[in-house]
Amino acid sequence: MRHQAIAIIGGSGFIGSHLVNSLVELGKDVRLATRRRYNARHLTLLPIDVIETDVFDPVQLARFVENADAVINLVGTLHGKRGTPYGAEFARSHVELPTKIVAACEGKGVHRLIHMSAIGADSNGPSMYLRSKGDGEKAVHASSLATTIFRPSVVFGPEDKFLNQFAFLQRIFPVIPLAMPDAQFQPVYVADVAKAIVNVLDLDAATGRTYELGGPSVYTLEQLVKYCGDAIGRHARIMRLPDSLARLQALSFEMAPGEPIISRDNLDSMKVPSVLSGPLAPELGIEPASIETIAPVYLTGGSMRSRFNTFRATAGR
Repeated sequence: MRHQAIAIIGGSGFIGSHLVNSLVELGKDVRLATRRRYNARHLTLLPIDVIETDVFDPVQLARFVENADAVINLVGTLHGKRGTPYGAEFARSHVELPTKIVAACEGKGVHRLIHMSAIGADSNGPSMYLRSKGDGEKAVHASSLATTIFRPSVVFGPEDKFLNQFAFLQRIFPVIPLAMPDAQFQPVYVADVAKAIVNVLDLDAATGRTYELGGPSVYTLEQLVKYCGDAIGRHARIMRLPDSLARLQALSFEMAPGEPIISRDNLDSMKVPSVLSGPLAPELGIEPASIETIAPVYLTGGSMRSRFNTFRATAGR
């Protein structure tokens, strides 16, 4: 079935921005929910509808999804909000919101839902993040909708907060105290994530499926930090922290102003390898790009020219 009118929740962020571009290129009618139009200012030149909506309000949410052919939920958080009970933000974003989205879709006759989760999502997982992601998946599976769930490993690309952070730290610090240096990841390029979603949007065989997304290689966290140093030509000395000091470091970051670099819950999440359990499903239609192909272009500058070169380097893949 062809889905033309696409309603995206959480579409102004890193993954969503790339997905919106991909959908527009296909001629889809895209509407985007955002708390403040300013948050989606980088997308307003595209032929899409940016609608200020409180997606946690069932009335506003129902109005937003009405007459859509498909809804895509990309909302996710890695950290709780300061001043809220520890874990409350995970439950709100990963469980409460998907439950409300399901209800809105069912109430307005929207039959197709694509939901973004994460590798390792498990209601019995070691972290609040993974447990809430698992509970969110249960809410989606329990619906009467034609659902598809995506579970990516860590996602990289020009605007990521993962590799860019490691590069930034090595530009300013001679030593990096590194927690969980042996944690495993299989980073996937953001454009490949967007392509996978687009490729199964209209695929009936994808209904009820859960797809893992990862790149061609598995790395430890320490290897990724070292790679970023290689890319920018600045190598900080890596100090491998034992678990006790790692948790103390994470606690100190949680208490500092702003979004923490790492939290205790992040440490718990990293106990589960963020790697594929098997090969990528062929119907996703992607040949994942490697970090080595993409990351050097943006880690060395992040300029508009660098971003153009990134897209040019992967054109025609």
